[in-house]
Amino acid sequence: MRSIFLAGIATGQASFETEATLPQCWDDFTRSKHPESITVIHDDMGRIAAWGALAPTSTRYCYRGVAEVQLYVAPESRGHGLGARILADLIRFSETYCLWTLQAVVFPENRPSIQLFEAHGFRQVGYREKIAQMNGEWRDTLLFERRSPHIK
Repeated sequence: MRSIFLAGIATGQASFETEATLPQCWDDFTRSKHPESITVIHDDMGRIAAWGALAPTSTRYCYRGVAEVQLYVAPESRGHGLGARILADLIRFSETYCLWTLQAVVFPENRPSIQLFEAHGFRQVGYREKIAQMNGEWRDTLLFERRSPHIK
C-alpha cells in the first residue's frame, strides 16, 4: 500500500504529501480510517494493485456520517477499472454503515479521478483556490461529494 501511495505522490496529482506518511504499523494506519472500509484488490501475482479507504472528516458527532474517500491504484494497474471497483465497494460500505456524505478532494488537473468520481454520482461542490503549497507552488483543489440517496 505504501508503494502505491508513493507512486501516487510521484505523479504530483494525487496528494499534497511529498513523502509517504502512511504509518508503518497497521494499527496506526487503521486508527484514522473506518477500518472496515479498507478495501484492496490484488493482481495475478498476489500483489496489491489498488486500495481504498474511508476516513472520518471530523470527530464531532454531527459529522459522524461524513467521510473522505482515499483511493490509490498502482501505476501498472491503472486503466483497468480497479479504481471503479474500489470506489463501488466504498460506496456500498458507506450505505451499509449509514454514512450520508462521501467527499473527495481532487487536483483540477487530475482528469481521470474527476471522471471516476463523476461516474459514481459525485458532483463538484467546491473550488478551493491556492488552498495549499506543494513544492513551493500554490495549488487549487476541487471538492466533490456524493450524498446518499438512501439516508435521509
